[in-house]
Amino acid sequence: MIPGSGVDGSEQHEETAPPRARREGIGFMGRLRAYFLAGILVTAPIAITVYLASWFIELIDSRIRPLIPSTYNPENYLPFSIPGIGVVVMILFLTLIGAFAAGYVGRLVLRAGEGLVGRTPVVRSVYSAVKQIVETVLANKSKAFREVVLVEYPRKGLWSLGFISGTAHPEIQKVSGEAMVNVFIPCAPPTAGYLVFVPRHEVTVLDMTVEEGLKMVLSAGIVTPPEKPMQEPERIRA
Repeated sequence: MIPGSGVDGSEQHEETAPPRARREGIGFMGRLRAYFLAGILVTAPIAITVYLASWFIELIDSRIRPLIPSTYNPENYLPFSIPGIGVVVMILFLTLIGAFAAGYVGRLVLRAGEGLVGRTPVVRSVYSAVKQIVETVLANKSKAFREVVLVEYPRKGLWSLGFISGTAHPEIQKVSGEAMVNVFIPCAPPTAGYLVFVPRHEVTVLDMTVEEGLKMVLSAGIVTPPEKPMQEPERIRA
């Protein structure tokens, strides 16, 4: 009997079964982890939004509710508290003030009040600056914070995200002898920022909305706008 042969003398080949493919998949603990992370992604934005909204409403209510006369406070006639009543009262109060200020008597009172404030040494500077900022933002008198730009700051080769806040003062433009713009460069996260004066031709306008730019700054670059068709960045022309 020849080794390696069958009983009948014929050669016997050993058939080796192909290795069983290892089953690819996620285990039970992996699925739980994935579901847990998915739950965080779904609930975290909603929870944070609700928390901030409730915090703001409670902040306004705690300031306005004690000022409401007990006779007109509906909570004195109901067995439960009404969240947001302070916000409603504040909105109604501001609307009434606006209606009063739009009338003839209101304009006289407002003019007299501004005259009194204008004669106060320190308060007049703060009031004038705040009033100008509010009027500029709410009345849309300028193109402040409507363009997202890149500037080489704090040195050449490093780029910072900024927002054009207006045209530089003529005295500032005399320094370089060319047209310059005010660019506000916020910190990330934005607790403060820097105001720089940059020549117009050195400012690169991005194809990005202010909201998208603010999201990038607030998230420290984690949240980025969706990709758009590649276009050559536009530079502001003088």
